[in-house]
Amino acid sequence: MERQSIRVLILWVMLLTVAAGFAAFTEAHPILGQTDVMIDVGHGGIDSGTKYGNLDEKDLNLQIAKLTYENLHKQGLAVLINRVDDYALSDENKWLRSYSRHRKDLAQRTHLANEVKPKAVISLHINWSPKPYKKGPLVLYQRNPQSILLAQLLQKQLNDACGTSELPVYGKPYYLLNHSKAPSVIVELGFITNEEDRTRLTTPQGQRLLADRIAAGVRQYLILKNR
Repeated sequence: MERQSIRVLILWVMLLTVAAGFAAFTEAHPILGQTDVMIDVGHGGIDSGTKYGNLDEKDLNLQIAKLTYENLHKQGLAVLINRVDDYALSDENKWLRSYSRHRKDLAQRTHLANEVKPKAVISLHINWSPKPYKKGPLVLYQRNPQSILLAQLLQKQLNDACGTSELPVYGKPYYLLNHSKAPSVIVELGFITNEEDRTRLTTPQGQRLLADRIAAGVRQYLILKNR
């Protein structure tokens, strides 16, 4: 199959896929088993995530996720993004018997990742703190060598971009990290409560910087993984 056709197929699935029947679809379209990266866009719809004034985390996550997708896509990677507009993934979850919208949302994200079987999952979020001096991106990892390596590469890229010196952190309590079978990380892109971070998170130049650094870390990881 030509590369352009592969990309069209992945984009089609990105827009139309729901959990029910996905396994059968992937069997009919084995290219989905060759997905390099799945970008998990945090929050959406009724779930705004953290807030600051009229800024919603869900919107900033989506803006930076789209730029990251664009960068990786231009590099010739097979990329899947699980949200392309402002909606809650819990609305697509018709299979989990739970009254918790939050749990259904997390389960839907994880289920899609486990069905697609990407080489890496990058979940984008934004931090909040009552202390306005708290700043800088932070990457959380699963307790496995692949996730740790991915987190280290991403953290270094983001530290270099933002002038910080954070170390990745084990994301013990996080549902996605505990249930995703693919090497996965959560990238906290910065603190919405810090003025410097907020400028980076909300301006085109700052968003592009974050997206490009995430893409660079992912590419480094895939090169090392394929050696």
